[in-house]
Amino acid sequence: MEINDRNVVQQLTKRNEKALYYIIDCYGGLIKKVIQKYLYQFESVQEECLDDVLLLVWGNIGSYDERRNSLKNWIAAIAKYKAIDYQRKYQKCLDQRDIDDRMVESPFNIEAHVTENLLSKTTERMLSHLKKEDQTLFIKHYGEEKSIDELANETGMEKSVIYNRLSRGRKKLRILFQHKAANEK
Repeated sequence: MEINDRNVVQQLTKRNEKALYYIIDCYGGLIKKVIQKYLYQFESVQEECLDDVLLLVWGNIGSYDERRNSLKNWIAAIAKYKAIDYQRKYQKCLDQRDIDDRMVESPFNIEAHVTENLLSKTTERMLSHLKKEDQTLFIKHYGEEKSIDELANETGMEKSVIYNRLSRGRKKLRILFQHKAANEK
C-alpha cells in the first residue's frame, strides 16, 4: 500500500512503519528546523530530540484531531515543545556547571568523596553503577583532575555532553550513596 497525505494518519494508527518513513520524508526538514531554532546552542542533542519527536508522533497519533489542526502543524507543535523541554534540561546542566565550578568542598560533596577514595573498593563499587564511559570520565575528571576542555579534546565529546554525563553520574551516585548510608543506620 502506498502511503500518501490522505492515509498517513490511518496507517500510523495501524503501526505501519512505512507511514513513519513518509512522515520523515515529508516533515523531517520542518522538524529539524523547529528543533534547531530552540537548540541551536546544543547541536549534540538535536538528533536525540528529533528521535524523541518521531517517537511522540508514532506513540500519540491517536490524539491527533484533523478538525483542530493540520498534521503538519500538529507535528511542528510536538517538535517545538520537545525542543523546549530539551532546551530547559540542557540549560539547567549549564547552570549546574556554573554552580559546580563554584562549589565549596564539604564532607558531603560526592566529588570529594570520589577523589579521596578513588582506589577504595567502595568507590569502585559505586562507580560500577555507571556506564564504562562515565566511569572513565569520573576517574579522569575527579581523580586525575583533568579539565572539561582536556576531556573534550581527548574524547571528542562536546563539553555540554561531558557536563551532562558528569551531572547525571553525580546525581546517580548521590542517590546510591544516600541510600546506602540510610541502610547502614
